[in-house]
Amino acid sequence: MSLATVRRLALGAAELVGVLLIVSIGVFSLVVLLPGDPAVAILGPGHPPSAYAELRQELGLDDPLLTRYLHWLGGVLQGDLGRSIVPPQGEVSSRLVSALPVSAEIAVLGLLIALVIAVPLAMWSAYREGGVVDRIISAGTFGVLSVPSFLAGLLLIWLMVNSLGWFPRSEWVRLSEGDLLGNLHHAFLPALTVALVELAMFTRVLRGDLIVTLREDYILAARAKGMAPLRILVADALRPSSFSLVTLLGLSLGRLIGSTVIVEYLFSLPGMGSLVVNAASQGDYPVVQGAVLVIAFIYVVINAGIDFSYGHLDPRTRRVHA
Repeated sequence: MSLATVRRLALGAAELVGVLLIVSIGVFSLVVLLPGDPAVAILGPGHPPSAYAELRQELGLDDPLLTRYLHWLGGVLQGDLGRSIVPPQGEVSSRLVSALPVSAEIAVLGLLIALVIAVPLAMWSAYREGGVVDRIISAGTFGVLSVPSFLAGLLLIWLMVNSLGWFPRSEWVRLSEGDLLGNLHHAFLPALTVALVELAMFTRVLRGDLIVTLREDYILAARAKGMAPLRILVADALRPSSFSLVTLLGLSLGRLIGSTVIVEYLFSLPGMGSLVVNAASQGDYPVVQGAVLVIAFIYVVINAGIDFSYGHLDPRTRRVHA
């Protein structure tokens, strides 16, 4: 490993720590502003004021904000995200361990579906720029982007669940139960709902970058030599045209893990989106803090990895960073 690579890794780690520290401050400060009294959420209404005051003191809610933040941060650094304050109470980390795999699987599977379809469509569209196929693909992706996720989900449910009966509407089979086919059977339709918008964005972004790359001199020279179009697209044009796609892929993965609330609601999935929304509506601030912090950590780490991968996509960026 070269000195330049080690230096980049050290700088990236320092930036990662700094960003996560800022995120932790923001998460803790914003959650404190949630409406409602945690003591009332725990005990319920109708108790004497002294009972609420005693519980606030026990939870440290009367301490200064900085003291509460440092106490919370110390627990986070030791892997302790606190306890849920709304019945059924329990460790926040246990709630996250249960919800995170659901959202992560839907996000990853949805992005895989989008990539498998978007990359060939973008290459075909770019190579036939201005042709009938290009116009059809461009119009189709624009139409998909115009359809909200909840409407796409409802249409898929009507067609594939109610009309054809191919997929279940609700319930969830976890991978830990050892039933891979059952898990994929339940996960495919929510993942397809997530994939539609991502597919359209990936296709449009990659098509635009491929069109620019296909006008480069080395591509024109390869065409003049009579090289096969598929080889030109896959071996010569795709890799240098993937910068925007890889960046968008990382942003989408981090975003989808915590923002598939509508999809999780439509298909009754016990994922991160549902967990955060329910916790926020109940005033369960430890769960909100822990979930948002974990989502932010995943988001930042993924994008740091993407930034580091640029050097492998195009050697010219290694010289720039060095």
